[in-house]
Amino acid sequence: MSSRLNHPAESQDWHSHSAQEVLQILQTDENGLSEKQSQKRLEKYGKNILKKTKKRTPFIRFLAQINNLLLYVLLVAAIITSVLGHWIDTAVIIAVVVINAIIGFIQEGKAEKALQAIQEMLSLQARVRRNSHFLSISAEKLVPGDIVLIHSGDRVPADLRLFEINSLQVQESILTGESKAIDKIADSVTRETEVADRRCMAHAGTLVTNGTAMGIVVETGDHTQIGRISTLLAGVQKITTPLLKNINQFNRWLTFIIIIASVATFMYGILLAGFSMDEIFLATVGFAVAAIPEGLPPVMTITLALGVTKMAKHNAIIRRLPAVETLGAVTVICSDKTGTLTHNELMVQSVITADHTVTVTGHGYQPKGELLIDNKLVEPDMLNDLIMVAQAAILCNESELEFSNKQWQLHGNPMDGALLAFGSKVKLDPHFERQSKPRTDLIPFESEHKFMATLHHDHEGRGYIFVKGAPEKIIEMCAYQYHNGTNEPLNSEYWLEMIEMLASQAQRVLAIAYVLTDSSHTHLQFNDIEDGLTLISLFGLIDPPRTEAIEAIEKCRNAGIAVKMITGDHATTAKAIATQFGLGNSHKVVTGNDLDGLDKDDFYQVANSTDVFARTTPEHKLKIVEALQSSGQIVG
Repeated sequence: MSSRLNHPAESQDWHSHSAQEVLQILQTDENGLSEKQSQKRLEKYGKNILKKTKKRTPFIRFLAQINNLLLYVLLVAAIITSVLGHWIDTAVIIAVVVINAIIGFIQEGKAEKALQAIQEMLSLQARVRRNSHFLSISAEKLVPGDIVLIHSGDRVPADLRLFEINSLQVQESILTGESKAIDKIADSVTRETEVADRRCMAHAGTLVTNGTAMGIVVETGDHTQIGRISTLLAGVQKITTPLLKNINQFNRWLTFIIIIASVATFMYGILLAGFSMDEIFLATVGFAVAAIPEGLPPVMTITLALGVTKMAKHNAIIRRLPAVETLGAVTVICSDKTGTLTHNELMVQSVITADHTVTVTGHGYQPKGELLIDNKLVEPDMLNDLIMVAQAAILCNESELEFSNKQWQLHGNPMDGALLAFGSKVKLDPHFERQSKPRTDLIPFESEHKFMATLHHDHEGRGYIFVKGAPEKIIEMCAYQYHNGTNEPLNSEYWLEMIEMLASQAQRVLAIAYVLTDSSHTHLQFNDIEDGLTLISLFGLIDPPRTEAIEAIEKCRNAGIAVKMITGDHATTAKAIATQFGLGNSHKVVTGNDLDGLDKDDFYQVANSTDVFARTTPEHKLKIVEALQSSGQIVG
């Protein structure tokens, strides 16, 4: 077996090899490893788990709260006062130190569980082929060379080089920031291809939204892409906060002054004033203790704790108390896009019919929103075509929306979820529509033909075939367009212009069409939909910005804080979203490939002058933040 797996930095080009080459490199085949082989590899490469950061014991965490020069001086003062028999002073000083430590300990403990989430991103179970037989095993026992089966609903258990793909789509936003599920292929890509475009790979922790596939395990545990992110975070150099810098500087100067003054007092009392040794020692200690501002640590801690409490009311987790003060000193905020500035939920924003452009409002998968034409509110029954559009969106669909835990949750493909939500905004009931026109047959989506088709029959014997997919492909299959309840000849030029218009706004475009059939038609064939379809509409979908994020960015700008968006999504999408947020120079987008070609000085200059970064990897994000910090910026 190749030794390359021992060196993760050298094993990032699995995507550039054919599946057969990967099988040869890993000395395996499509029938999988034997139990003996898998056991040997498990011993060699270790379990498929992310290395957990070493957790500090509660006692060590408590002691860490006292790791402060001023508190050290207080403890020395407590020892001296106890030796002198000043027990009340000793008790007060010790109480100040302990209370300060308790407050910090409790607050830090509240955040510990929330920060363990990345270790839970790997799948718990995996369907693996061993000795030519499929069996279900714990995902932590996967090893390089294993053959794994994944299907819709699975979380990918390790980094896989895919083969034998059947309509596989994977949601990779945790790695790339791209909210749309990615169609996977078996063909290799070039070695220079970015992580987000390695379509022959499925990475650990990502979610399968559609289809099935088999893949060869090429990386496990910390060597996976999600593991590399975890390792990067663990290696980030800890920096102190502006407040702690100032306090530590104050502590050093104060300690130095107290020591010099105490020595001078002691020498003066012995050499010039004629005091006895006992008298001047007691006076000197009293002076030193009095000079220590023992009220400073508790006042600081209580003030920061109040800030943490206030932040908690806004659902912000603050792990360490001084971070609250740092937020007040931030000069630059670096933010991801997907799920942070946006909802990470696709939504139909535009619907194009033969003679109208309808704007749809709302948030994500919530079935609530308004329909606007030229910024004027319209009711669904005012446009007959919209009813047909919504019915097609609901019926040519394989997903479900469920209201659970006070929010709408999607089961299936994000695009299908957006179409279902749109159908509800047109006041249609998805359950009723599906009961009225039950599905009889289906051609599932395949990346090769770029569409899916469904066959339905109503209770009066009429048959309907709905087809949705890539707009250019659907238009090729259409001869007509739906307009005011009738079919008319297709105006291809109009629809192609609309596709360009939606794409220029960074909307993902989907087309939907139909053709009528009869009650005897119960099996759907490709030749049923090759031509003669009627185009119903185009959908423009987008992961919409959070309203509260737009407001927050405006407040930051008014406060003199720069906001930079660093995303793994495409440059066009990043630019469109940045424009909606009003980010500084949103017209200028720098990609990860652009950054790779810069030397250190140019990188620092670009990091400071650019507000929108696209197609970036976790390494890029970390380097951008480090470049900003090196320029004296305080980065959130």
